Amino acid sequence: MDSRIGYDTDFLAWTEEQARLLREASRERINTPIDWENVAEEIESMGRSELRAVESALVRVIEHLLKLEYSPAAEPRGNWRRTVREQRDQAIDGLEDSPSLRGKIDLTKAYRRGRDYAAEGLEQDRLPADLMPADCPYSLEQLLDTGWWPTNRHGLT
Repeated sequence: MDSRIGYDTDFLAWTEEQARLLREASRERINTPIDWENVAEEIESMGRSELRAVESALVRVIEHLLKLEYSPAAEPRGNWRRTVREQRDQAIDGLEDSPSLRGKIDLTKAYRRGRDYAAEGLEQDRLPADLMPADCPYSLEQLLDTGWWPTNRHGLT
C-alpha cells in the first residue's frame, strides 16, 4: 500500500497500516533509538480519536432525533434540528476523511448513550424513557442522511 494514497484517502486505514509497519520494523531490530512501540501506539491512537469523534457526533444526532420524534414540546425543536444538522456534518466529514471508520462504528453503544441523553431531556416533558425503543430504530444511512427526519409522534414538524 502506498502510504501517501492511504493518508490522503483514508486516514484511519493509514494509521493502522503505519502502526503495523512500525511494529514490523521494530522486530527487525533496526539499530535506531526510536521508541517504535510507543510511536506505533500514538499513530493508532490518532485513528481511534477519529472514530470517537464520529461516534460522538452520532450520539448527538441520535439524542436529538429521538427528542424530535418523541417530544410533544414545540420548542426548542429548531435548536434540536440545528444540532442534528451540525453533528451529521461532523460525522459525514469524519467518514469522508476515513471511509474505513464506517465498519468500526458501534451503533449499539452510540444509540444507548444518545437514548440516555434524550431520556434526560424528555423527563422535562414527563415522558418515560421506556417510550423509546430499546434498540436503535435508525439505520446509519438515516442518521447520516441530511434530508431524513423522523415523524413526530405528536404531529409536530
